[in-house]
Amino acid sequence: MPELSRRRFLKISTGAAGLAAAGGALPRVPRLLAEPEAGEEIRTIPTFCDICFWKCGAIASVRDGRLWKIEGNPDDPLSRGRLCPRGTGGIGAHYDRDRLQAPLVRNQRRGAEEWVEVTWDEALGHVAEKMQAIKAEHGPEAVALYSHGIGGTFFKHTLKAFGSPNIAAPSFAQCRGPRDTGFLLTFGEDVGSPERTDIQNARCLVLIGSHLGENMHNTQVQEFAEAIGNDASIIVVDPRFSVAASKAQWYLPIKPGTDMALLLAWMNVLVTEELYDKEYVERYGFGFEAFRAEIASYTPEWAYPTTGIEPQTIRATAREMASRRPATLVHPGRRVVWYGDDAQRSRAIALINALLGSWGRKGGFYAPAGMDVPGYPAPPYPRSERGKVDNPGKKYPFAESALTTGIREATLTGKPYPIKGWLVYGTNLMQALPNQEETIRAIRALDLLVVVDVIPSEIAGWADVVLPESVYLERWDDLNVSWFRQPFVGLRQPVVESPADQKPNWWMARELARRLGLESYYPWKDIEEYLDVRLRGAGLSLAELKRKGIILGEKQPIYFDEGVPAEFPTPSGKIEFYSVALAEAGFDPVPRYQAPEEPPPGSFRLLYGRSPVHSFSRTQTNPLLAEMMDENELWLNADVARRYGLKSGDWVRLKNQDGVVSNRIRVKATARIRPDCVYMVHGFGHTAKGLRSAFGKGASDAQLITRYEVDPLMGATAMNLNFVTLEVEA
Repeated sequence: MPELSRRRFLKISTGAAGLAAAGGALPRVPRLLAEPEAGEEIRTIPTFCDICFWKCGAIASVRDGRLWKIEGNPDDPLSRGRLCPRGTGGIGAHYDRDRLQAPLVRNQRRGAEEWVEVTWDEALGHVAEKMQAIKAEHGPEAVALYSHGIGGTFFKHTLKAFGSPNIAAPSFAQCRGPRDTGFLLTFGEDVGSPERTDIQNARCLVLIGSHLGENMHNTQVQEFAEAIGNDASIIVVDPRFSVAASKAQWYLPIKPGTDMALLLAWMNVLVTEELYDKEYVERYGFGFEAFRAEIASYTPEWAYPTTGIEPQTIRATAREMASRRPATLVHPGRRVVWYGDDAQRSRAIALINALLGSWGRKGGFYAPAGMDVPGYPAPPYPRSERGKVDNPGKKYPFAESALTTGIREATLTGKPYPIKGWLVYGTNLMQALPNQEETIRAIRALDLLVVVDVIPSEIAGWADVVLPESVYLERWDDLNVSWFRQPFVGLRQPVVESPADQKPNWWMARELARRLGLESYYPWKDIEEYLDVRLRGAGLSLAELKRKGIILGEKQPIYFDEGVPAEFPTPSGKIEFYSVALAEAGFDPVPRYQAPEEPPPGSFRLLYGRSPVHSFSRTQTNPLLAEMMDENELWLNADVARRYGLKSGDWVRLKNQDGVVSNRIRVKATARIRPDCVYMVHGFGHTAKGLRSAFGKGASDAQLITRYEVDPLMGATAMNLNFVTLEVEA
């Protein structure tokens, strides 16, 4: 490739300034939101959202050639014609002044955030050359891909064609993996994404650390509102009085880390008082008598000193659940990587739902349906002789997906074989993985780090090559064929052009493949041909989908009593109250309580969650969303705040058990949180210099999560194990 040092030297802040200058002619956001004037041309284009993983169907409006607004697609079963605050603010991603605008190649030491700007041919040629060098010395498996979201589809295709099976997403080991494992071990199926929760028909909804209304999963929040409107009974278990708790008939302010004790006590009440669905359990259950014996000692009186929840409250809420079964839904949660026993805790949630007879029943868990859309014909992938690197010897025997931290560990140790290259698509690993220092040490062991992103995130700051992606309103993506209540296929298509030299992911992945000699895996001339062939294989039309944005399949039965077969693909073929598979692997066949570590004197357990106006750490520079929330706060119990002489708005820093000190953060003194913990919204406290509008605003929970435990069943990283003290700012 051409000598890069001859090209203009950049710092990332300079690159961001260049983008701002390029977008200087764009109208200000308030002007964009004003009502159109007479004679202005309005054009609408259907697509689906990418601000979070829910992929809601949307309709974008373009006014006189410029992106104006975005709304829900009324035909879409996910959005149902309404977007959440994040989705509505999605147009801000297009107008974000901190966006990456051109390919960059590192010109200084890693982490210095200093690059040269290069052409796409130079950047992709450099990446291909480095990948081939790694392959020659270490084999193709030595290149791994971290990917999050549907946009990573084509990068996965390219890497598999290259010969590497090492592809992982933080959504498993750092989010929902324990939940999926717990339900798989119990019912033989997981709850999917979007979840198969029938909230709108639930007569009793139990939320255990699930912040619906703050964790803005659009369909679920809409259904939550419907359930409340239908007088469903709401039970919320949370150390913090969340938005969901404000809608509850029963709020249980549990001591952090003791949820398993409460779950066991609830099961004890349901069984000993014979409130469970006997017919359902007898018909579909396996190992119930052994299960009954295991939970016999977990009485509400036993649980009280552990959880802080009084025995009469435990009994009353268990009876409330039973009184409304089978339309009682104990929500499985989403980000469930808490204390290290998370797969077993999720299994306990599955078992309560089994006792209540909610699996396969209206108001519980339905059977989702999906469209059968074939893939585009391509050659078979080469077979790896060494296999995947992330879970050697099946150390975590019930891991159903690849482990991000397993790839990181192999990068650090070289075992079972070396990983020398990372491709990172759509995930800020510095914010997503626990213990940032371990991630940095792994990066320093690499020969190549390539980051594909729309903003100069923290992980981009460590990259050798940064590839700027078009935001979702500027690109095509693969089809959305998520399983849901009603089968559907959704289309993402460009609404406006990219403002600078950004490219769509499919183009990058295809062009990289061509430079790697993998042209045969991309036989189509462009993305529209790819989509058209896939759709025609299902008897569908790309032209129709471009007009509508969504094509619905025929409704299908979704409950057992509608004709869905009551099948459970477990070893016994039934709901496993007692798991022989767990017992044979040396684990508890029925969940048991393990006490968590107590906070040191003067310390607080660090808890964190989501905001309804932000997604992870990726939206803080979106001007519309930042206007609603540009920094996070520290929730601190009001009595504790008084003892420290603090009030809302005062500044503090947090120091964790390993001596890591956060950026300063404002206090929110409130009675809505227990005195033994503090809470903040995830994704703030950015340290990347190019994120000019978000730099240094608020504190980073990820920076403070230096301690974690690995779930022995499936390899997830529990992160609610860190303790902090307060350092009051003068």
